[in-house]
Amino acid sequence: MFGNMFGKKPPHKGGPMLTEPTIGSALSGGPNRGTQSFSKVFRWRLPDGQTREPTSVEIAGTFTHWQKIPMTRDGVLDAWHVTLHHLPGNKTHHYMFFVDGKPAYDKNCDGLAIPNGPQEEQFALVTDKGPRVFMLFAQTK
Repeated sequence: MFGNMFGKKPPHKGGPMLTEPTIGSALSGGPNRGTQSFSKVFRWRLPDGQTREPTSVEIAGTFTHWQKIPMTRDGVLDAWHVTLHHLPGNKTHHYMFFVDGKPAYDKNCDGLAIPNGPQEEQFALVTDKGPRVFMLFAQTK
């Protein structure tokens, strides 16, 4: 609200994306000279009306080579979160949240995408338009 009054854009709805210079990417295991990467905070909250807390909340995506990363419960924010670093910039990433091992919806995603190959298909949510994964538009400056 105040950001608009002072001519500033509001923060990205899915959490902050911070640009960082990249010398090497820890996720890719190799040098990434000359490319940009960023850090992103991912958050997941219980759907409205749901009170039973899950045992585990995880995220996986193209930026983790579809390896699940555990998220931490934050009682103050009433959410689970994780900050991932060295995400390759200037490309669209696919990802999913997993709640107790099952794909879960992210109401803050940038959009839905058709899964790209069998690895993504195994994690996709079933929608009225077919299986879908979430998109993250990775932009760096």
